[in-house]
Amino acid sequence: MNLILLAVLMVFLTVIVYFFMNVVYVRLRSAFLVPILTTTVALVVVFTLLDVSYDTYMIGGQWIDALLGPAIVSLCIPLYKQRELIKRNLLPIGSGVLAGGVVGMLTGGLAARLAGFSTEFLASILPKSITSPIAMQIAEQLGGIPSLATVFVIIAGLTGMLIGPLLNKWLKIDTAVGQGIGLGVAAHAIGTSKALEYGEQEASMSSVAMTLSAIIGALVGPLFGLWLFP
Repeated sequence: MNLILLAVLMVFLTVIVYFFMNVVYVRLRSAFLVPILTTTVALVVVFTLLDVSYDTYMIGGQWIDALLGPAIVSLCIPLYKQRELIKRNLLPIGSGVLAGGVVGMLTGGLAARLAGFSTEFLASILPKSITSPIAMQIAEQLGGIPSLATVFVIIAGLTGMLIGPLLNKWLKIDTAVGQGIGLGVAAHAIGTSKALEYGEQEASMSSVAMTLSAIIGALVGPLFGLWLFP
């Protein structure tokens, strides 16, 4: 099959499945039916049944992947609109992101070390709460597997997106700053997509938290790596 035609087919299939799953989510509003999760599961099932390899899918999937950067950059729009809110809350934003980023790295790393996993595994799970491109670089720098780090990032993002709203309700966190920072630090871009459902302020806070977490992770991640596996 022509590669261009195959690429278009993969992109079209992904968009159609996502659109359908989004309709289901809008109607039922269940946390476990968020489109990014259900679309992923549906595509995995379809490609497994049809014996379509990951490399074959990525012939078109790489086009979607290339749009990730512009999509993240577009978050600067609500960020700019909410700049006054950010200025008024610099201290809680900074302290919340720092605490969340440190805890996010330590929990994964310590749990993996206590479980007796290999150094390679530890290096891959350490940056799980950081956005994928930076997490892959940190993992590779520490001797981990970049692709495995991406898997952990996705798992952390989906978990944070599913559990985050429940924790907010249970802990009575009802401010835009609190909800946005929590989702951005724990679930990076996936959490930010969830924050967009709450409102522009929450999305702005989540975007700031995600960005600062990436910076903090890039700076202190290698230091935690040296401590966990000298």
